[in-house]
Amino acid sequence: MKLWDKGISIDAFIEKFTVGNDREIDLKIATYDIQASLAHAQMLVKIGLLNSEELIAIEAVFDTLQSQISEGTFVIDAQFEDIHSKLEYELTKALGDTGKKIHTARSRNDQVLVALQLYYKASLGSIQHKTKTFFETLIALADTHKSALLPGYTHLQVAMPSSFGLWFSAYAESLIDDVYVLQAAQKVVDQNPLGSAAGYGSSFPIDREFTTKALGFKTLKYNVVAAQMSRGKNERIIASGLGNLANTLGKMAMDICLYMSQNFDFIGFPESLTTGSSIMPHKKNPDVFELIRGKCNKLQSLETEMLLITNNLPSGYHRDFQLLKENMIQGFEELEAILDIFNYAIQEIQVKKIDLKDPKYQYLFTVDSINSLVMQGASFREAYQVIGAQVQAGTYKSDTRIPHTHLGSIHNLGLDEISAKYPV
Repeated sequence: MKLWDKGISIDAFIEKFTVGNDREIDLKIATYDIQASLAHAQMLVKIGLLNSEELIAIEAVFDTLQSQISEGTFVIDAQFEDIHSKLEYELTKALGDTGKKIHTARSRNDQVLVALQLYYKASLGSIQHKTKTFFETLIALADTHKSALLPGYTHLQVAMPSSFGLWFSAYAESLIDDVYVLQAAQKVVDQNPLGSAAGYGSSFPIDREFTTKALGFKTLKYNVVAAQMSRGKNERIIASGLGNLANTLGKMAMDICLYMSQNFDFIGFPESLTTGSSIMPHKKNPDVFELIRGKCNKLQSLETEMLLITNNLPSGYHRDFQLLKENMIQGFEELEAILDIFNYAIQEIQVKKIDLKDPKYQYLFTVDSINSLVMQGASFREAYQVIGAQVQAGTYKSDTRIPHTHLGSIHNLGLDEISAKYPV
């Protein structure tokens, strides 16, 4: 069954190519298509195109189908092109002519658009919830390890002393920026497109304000052409938000892989969270963080994919949009899985004590030595030249009190302030 079926058969080879794997993908948005269809049916009653008895019957069928979806028994058979044709078939099979009325005043274009936007809204909310959980974990770790020395690096060269408290809280605060972008994306998709039909509105006296409230949208997309033009634009904006968050997570995963290396040896994890080698029995590989890093890099390519698919399309609907669904949905699922496993694993991190007697940390405190001279009355330039000359001559020795002085100055990480500014 096809919603556009006019009794003319289509070439099976063409059908297979154009449908692709839409049936499998559409299972992800089936719940939202039912939700939107119910709101649409309620609106049809309001304007007199359905009666109350017909609505009650439609709601009963949809309740049954929703139960099947929740139980995992709902399938879209090969005879159907997509979720939309499957749902209308089930309504018609159960209710006869009443089921045939459900498509009045809408197109498959706004039908799929509203289902996707409802899915995007829910998924963006879930991502933000999991990000908040990860944020709170990092803040807690920052507080626990605020006094633990961590050598800072620039250009991958030993630079200045830092702390694990700063490291954990830096990524926590970076997540706030990522959430700002996710919230912007959520605001964009929180506009009801239902009622735009094929992109040029409907001559029926539909009530778009009604469906906007019924579906929980903040507002509606008033211009019906603009509503249709949001297909593709929504995906590009969302992909940008997912990519920003993936960038933060991927960078932290890279730090972890680096810091676990014996050459750094700043952190470790229980053996149960690492993997081994088939020929080297001593290996403890950070595979979970390497996969996070790789998956996050892949997620950052999603925005480019969305851009390239839609960049040269004129206004109106085009079948190219079908290609946006699969990787967008997969992107959401992948990022949720990454947040879950990252939050699970990072809580098992083992912060190691840094051996400051190691020769590679000989100059870790040169800046503190300069600052100490400045506090004694020297100009910064003069102090810089004095310490620089000692470094060149190989006579520099750091004051053993400096590590405690330096870390004491960064114990106040502003964790309460960082937590307070996290967007609700």
